Amino acid sequence: MIQLQDQLGTTHTFGTSPKRIVSLVPSQTELLFDLGLEEQIVGITKFCVHPFHFKSTKTIVGGTKNVKFDKIKALQPDIIIANKEENTKEIVEELSTICPVWVTDIVTIEDNLQMITDFGKLFNKRVEAQKWLDKINFGLHDFQQFISGKEIHKVAYFIWANPYMVAGNNTFINELLKLNKFDNIYANREERYPEVIVQKMRIQGDPDIVFLSSEPFPFNDEHAFELGRFTHHAKTVFVDGEMFSWYGTRLLKAFDYFKLLHSKL
Repeated sequence: MIQLQDQLGTTHTFGTSPKRIVSLVPSQTELLFDLGLEEQIVGITKFCVHPFHFKSTKTIVGGTKNVKFDKIKALQPDIIIANKEENTKEIVEELSTICPVWVTDIVTIEDNLQMITDFGKLFNKRVEAQKWLDKINFGLHDFQQFISGKEIHKVAYFIWANPYMVAGNNTFINELLKLNKFDNIYANREERYPEVIVQKMRIQGDPDIVFLSSEPFPFNDEHAFELGRFTHHAKTVFVDGEMFSWYGTRLLKAFDYFKLLHSKL
C-alpha cells in the first residue's frame, strides 16, 4: 500500500506503484524518463518534446490546456501527472473521474527537489531519484559558489508579445532569476505573469538586461529592437526558456547554461 500527498495536499492511495502513466507536463515527462520510467509512460502532450523519440512512440493526448479526455481514458492510466500552473483546475477535476491525478506545484528549487523525492517513492524509483537529487544539489552548490562574486543586474524577463507579458513573482522563472543575481523589476507585481506597458519600462525599473524567452512565444529581432527603445541602455538577450522555466532534472543542465550566459553578459 502506497499513501502519499501531492503538492496540493491531496492524499493518494495505491495498492502498488502506478504502472500506466499519462504526463501532461513537458518537464515532468522528461523527469519521468530520466527516472527510468519510459515503459510506464503511455500518454504525453504535444509539447512534451524531450526525449525526442517520445513523439513517435507515445500517444499524444492534446496540449496542456486542451487535453483529449477520450484519448486519455482509452489509455487506461493508473495515474495522470499534472501541474497547478500548466493544467487548469477544471481539467484536473474532470480527469479525476478517470483515475487519480497527481498535481505538482513548483515555485522554488525546494519544491522541485520535493517533486523528485515524491516521484521516487510513488513509482518505486527511490535509488534513481536520490542519484538525481545528489547531482542537482552538487550542481546547485557549485553554481552558488560561481555566482557569489557576480554583480546584481536589474532585468525584465519577457514571455509573450501582443500583449507583452513578463515573468513576475511566485514563479519558478523568478526563483532562477534570483539564483542568478538577476533582480526582476516586475517581481513586485501581484500577478504571476502580468501584462506590462513597455513604454513605462524606464519608470518601472529601467532594467540593465531584457531577456526574451525562446518559449512560449517566438521573439525575434524586431521585438528586441522595440523593447530596447524603451530602456536607457539595456542589453537585449535571447535566452533558452526551457532552462529558466523547466523544472525536474532539467535544472541540472541549467546550471551550466547559466554559467555560459553570464560569460556573455
